[in-house]
Amino acid sequence: MNSPLPPKDRTSEYLANERTFLAWVRTCIAVISLGFVIAKFSVWMRELAVRLMPGKPIPATGMSMPMGIGMMGFGGVLIVLAAWHYHCVNRAIERGEVRANRALVISVTFAIAALSIAVIVYMLLTESQL
Repeated sequence: MNSPLPPKDRTSEYLANERTFLAWVRTCIAVISLGFVIAKFSVWMRELAVRLMPGKPIPATGMSMPMGIGMMGFGGVLIVLAAWHYHCVNRAIERGEVRANRALVISVTFAIAALSIAVIVYMLLTESQL
C-alpha cells in the first residue's frame, strides 16, 4: 500500500480528477446532443423530401428515433459512470492508491465504437431512400 500523498500533491490530484470528470460531462453532453439530433433526423429528412419531391410517398425506416433515444440513454449512463468513477478516484487519492480504471475506458470505447457503427449502417441504409 502506498503512503498517502502530502496535502499539496493531493490537491493537484483532486483537481486533476475534477478536470477529468468535467471532460466526461462534456462527452456525455455531446453524446446526448448527438442522440437528440439522430432522433430528430428522420423528421427533418421527411420534411426535406416533401419539399423537394411533393406528392411522392416517402418510406419511413423508423430507426432514427430508437437510435437517438439509445444514444441519449447511453449519455445518461455515461454520466452516472463518470460520477461513480470520480468518487472512487477521490477515495483512492485519500488512501494513496490511485490506479487507472482500464476496464471502464475499454468498455466505453467499445460502446461508442458500436454506436458509431450502428449510425454508419443506418446512414448507408437510408441514403438510397431519397
